[in-house]
Parts: sequence; C-alpha cells; structure tokens
Amino acid sequence: MYAFTHHSATSIADAVKSVGEGKYLAGGHTLVPTMKQRLAMPGNIVDLNKVAELKGVSDNGGVLTVKAMTRHYEVENSPVVQKAIPGLAKLAGGIGDPQVRHRGTMGGSVANNDPAADYPAAVLALNATIVTDRRRIAADDYFKGLFTTALEDSELITAIEFPHADSFSYAKFRNPASLYAMVGVAIAKKGGAVRVAVTGAGSDGVFRWKEAEDKLAANFTAAALDGLAVSPSRVNGDLHGSAEYRAHLIGVMAKRAMGA
Repeated sequence: MYAFTHHSATSIADAVKSVGEGKYLAGGHTLVPTMKQRLAMPGNIVDLNKVAELKGVSDNGGVLTVKAMTRHYEVENSPVVQKAIPGLAKLAGGIGDPQVRHRGTMGGSVANNDPAADYPAAVLALNATIVTDRRRIAADDYFKGLFTTALEDSELITAIEFPHADSFSYAKFRNPASLYAMVGVAIAKKGGAVRVAVTGAGSDGVFRWKEAEDKLAANFTAAALDGLAVSPSRVNGDLHGSAEYRAHLIGVMAKRAMGA
C-alpha cells in the first residue's frame, strides 16, 4: 500500500466537502484491492461508514428507499424490504458470503457498477431512481458501460428509490469461487409493463432484454420465453464461460426467475 490521506466523514456535507479529487470508501471490496495493486491510487480517501444520514430503509407505501450505506445483510433481513419487495431481500441474501454481506453496501455496489454485480439488475428491472447529493438519475440513464456510470467526479450516491412492483424476481448462475453472477436475470412486472435486466453477461455491462420484455408483457409465463435467445455477439466470454454459454444461460436464468 502507498501513503494516502484518510478522512472519516460524519455527514453528507462533510464527505462531499472533503473528497476533492479522491474517492469515497463504502464497503471497500473493490477500492481497497485495487489500491493494494496500485490499479487505483487516490491520494484522498473519504470513509462513509460513520455517516448516519446514509444508513437505513424506509417505505412510503409506493416507493422503497434504501440509503446508500445500508449493508447487504440489512437489506436481506429488513422487514420493510421483505414486505415491500421481497425479491430484493432475497437477492441481497444471495450476494457473496456472510462476510461480504455484512460489509458491502448497496450504494457502493451501484456506484462501482461491476458487470457481474447483482444490484444493478434489480435497479434496472425495477426502474429505480439513484439519488445523489446533486440530483436524481433514472436507472435507464445511469448505467453507461463496464464499471461506468452517469456519476460525475465527487458525486455521492445517497439513496436508491425502488417503486413497488406487482412482482419482482431474480435468478443467477453463480461463479463457484467468487459467487459473482456469471449470469443473473431480474424480472419486474407492474401493471401491463415488464422490465427484464441481465447482469454478468453483457459486453457493455448490465442491460435490458427488450425482446423478453415484449414476450412477457403479452404473456407473463415462463412458456412465453420458449425459443427466445440473446445473440452471443452481445455477450462477454472469458475463462469462466464462452459468450455462447452465457447467452444460453440468460434464457435459463430468465425461466428460473419466472418460476420454471
């Protein structure tokens, strides 16, 4: 590790004022390893773990709000989340292992936008809104590519707002070592509209599968997905699985998310 300045923020205003050209530290699962390898070398680190304003879950009957520093295990075990969007609680319970779930945060995951992370699929499928210290960003406008988002320099995610859905489910095929999603598919239905989001496979990160949305909007059953496939040209291949393999898994996980 190299020398850097560490600041433990006590409020959102304190964090934003202190960060400068540095980085925010939430759970640290990505930032700390990349700093150790010197793939990232910020000179200033602003620790968010003592910012009470960034913690907690609330629901107003139509929108579930999860503050950015809420841990995965808190999302999993929150009665508020379990009542409002039970599939989101289940998704959180499948992230990593207990150590990861007790340290990692929703805001950190969404800010990092790892192409194999679980939360981006939920955010996109549920048409959530990312709230920052400056503005509100719709999910469709937020994800810009691998590890890339609409966030500007020093912009801080403060909360994520999830509209209630008639149904929401998520299924993933986990890498047995990392437990990251090799492919994960989230499906949300609200009224006559259906949104399907795929993580872990896209060559440009998380994406909506519009063809599946159209099929499920017309017939919300697993059978509606029969014969539907994503082109391997849209999918990443690596040592864990070829593009063709992942493309096949997308269809399998979509059917599982539908209960098949």
